[in-house]
Amino acid sequence: MASKQLYQEVILDHNRKPRNYGMLADATHSSEGRNPLCGDQIRVSLKVDGDRVDSVGFEGQACAICKASASMMTAAVKGKSLPEIDTLIEEFRAMATGKLDTAHDANHLGRLSVFAGVKDLPSRVKCAVLPWHTLHAAVRSETTTSTEGDYDPVSQTV
Repeated sequence: MASKQLYQEVILDHNRKPRNYGMLADATHSSEGRNPLCGDQIRVSLKVDGDRVDSVGFEGQACAICKASASMMTAAVKGKSLPEIDTLIEEFRAMATGKLDTAHDANHLGRLSVFAGVKDLPSRVKCAVLPWHTLHAAVRSETTTSTEGDYDPVSQTV
């Protein structure tokens, strides 16, 4: 019960006061992600210096889960190297889809593990994963991505 309450409090806090909200004027990488099923739309921008993310921002129209996930994601990746970010993306997707048990499996998610319960809400998995899909696309210089088709987090991990 305590973890559900913490989850709700974190979601509400990051939805009301999202961290790193806004696009970067000097971004070196950016992408737009959409979840066609619910209408969530997120844009992520990064300033990468060498192989490290110097700054990151996001904006868009999205549900509370998606916005909170984006807010926490930006805080988690700022200052990280691109290989570290790839690890976080992979682990977050695995956690959200129930393939990683944060209580028993080694991981680097830290506070992001508050989203572990989303695996029990199948209709919300794509909401939580959309910012991570969009970050993945931005790092790879892809201008758009979606939670459908080849990038469907429920059917596979990209």
